Amino acid sequence: MNEGPKHIAFIFDGNRRWARAKGMPPWEGHRVGFKKVEDLLKWSRDLGVKEISMYCFSIQNFERPPEEVKFLMDMFEKVAKDSLKNKEIHKNEVRVRFIGRFDMLPERVQKPAKELMDATKNYNNYFVNFCMAYGGREEIVDGINKAIRDAKEGKINDVNEKNFKDYLQLKDEPEIVIRTSGEHRISNFLPWQTIYSELFFLDKHWPDFSKEDLVNVIDEFKEKRNRRFGK
Repeated sequence: MNEGPKHIAFIFDGNRRWARAKGMPPWEGHRVGFKKVEDLLKWSRDLGVKEISMYCFSIQNFERPPEEVKFLMDMFEKVAKDSLKNKEIHKNEVRVRFIGRFDMLPERVQKPAKELMDATKNYNNYFVNFCMAYGGREEIVDGINKAIRDAKEGKINDVNEKNFKDYLQLKDEPEIVIRTSGEHRISNFLPWQTIYSELFFLDKHWPDFSKEDLVNVIDEFKEKRNRRFGK
């Protein structure tokens, strides 16, 4: 039997499909999906999960309709500002990080996000990683370029699996990856970090995700998954 997971990564999928199925504009699915994240953070703490990584917005998502991108950026700006004033974050000492090509985000999102990261940088009880303007291959390419620069400056002699982790934005490896809405792929999310993660694909859309779903995933991980790590 495995111990309970300390780090779970989420691919939020199905917000737009959920809204369409209910005859609502797709933006309403995103709005409900954002609200669900608040519940997720509380459920995770209750279940002993110390770290959550969330695939909120990929680099490829910038190609969506401009009005949808604007709506999402409005929501990201609001979440960052609200989180900065959230007493629960400070009471529980939750460190918040934004993972991705940060400079691709609008300045109005970058500013409160930076303030939030700075305000929580010394917290170590829980970790929340918002993966925004994120791509897994892009993270690896960016890391390679940093390593090349360090090699040219004589800071490193070579690159190996151990020291390359220092060039990644997210060094922690999730035990579990959960994707909602019935899609069975990783979609460029944390390819380096998830090589031994247990994958769970749920048919329900993200706005319908419940604490019971999270409990069921954790129970299956603990009782039924055999993590051999190639041994």
